[in-house]
Amino acid sequence: MDRPRRSKTKKPLRRRTIRRIVYWLQLVLLGTAAAVVVLILFAVWRKEPLLPSTGTPPVNATRTALPIHSPTPGPTFTPGGPTPKPTLRRKRVGVLAGHSGPQNDPGAVCPDGLREVDINLAVAERVVTALRSRGYEADLLEEFDDRLQGYRADAFLSIHTDACDIAEATGFKVARVSFSAIPEIEDILVKCLYQEYGRATGLQRHDFSITPGMHQYHAFVKIDPQTPGAIIELGFMLADRHILVNQPDRLAAGIVAGLLCFLEREPTSGP
Repeated sequence: MDRPRRSKTKKPLRRRTIRRIVYWLQLVLLGTAAAVVVLILFAVWRKEPLLPSTGTPPVNATRTALPIHSPTPGPTFTPGGPTPKPTLRRKRVGVLAGHSGPQNDPGAVCPDGLREVDINLAVAERVVTALRSRGYEADLLEEFDDRLQGYRADAFLSIHTDACDIAEATGFKVARVSFSAIPEIEDILVKCLYQEYGRATGLQRHDFSITPGMHQYHAFVKIDPQTPGAIIELGFMLADRHILVNQPDRLAAGIVAGLLCFLEREPTSGP
């Protein structure tokens, strides 16, 4: 018995079907790829409007088109804020204790052994302490202190005491260097010391006993010419002994008041 023959048309039909499927798959893949490309391009196009309206300057743009921020030293302050106060320099005062130092020069000496250097140093130390407590830079200097050379300060004062060889002599005196580079300023210092020391101690001026040695005092030549300087003789070691020995605080207070009168005076206005 013969078997039925298979149709010869089935194989070509399958082949055509497979080709169609492959064809449509290719179309789908191409369409997908095209869609992806379109989406990428669309995304890039959408990104540009998000940039700032000013845009980024092109590469060939000049540098002046860019804002330049120069570094500014120190703190910055917003407009309308508090104005910074400038740092004030502390004023310096040099106080020399006459005859003090390693040279062991006692200065004037009375018959009973009272030494000038002891009076000078006691008062000078109190003056320096009082000035420092008021915020000044105060230097306690010796008679031949190495720091005197070119010494610069807002005021300089050398403290001395008159001898006890004139029994009836009483009072104090103040002087400055004869050939001053700043005579008007040093005259104010001398005037302030006369006024305040005399008021504090009750002692009278003894100007007629001012000697050339006071005007040509060696420290005046050593300190800076622009440093206002003066020398004071506190009193006479015989007639004024009581206040010189027993009231050094009172003497120092008068000197400090005189220095403050000079240092804290109102600045003179120009012409």
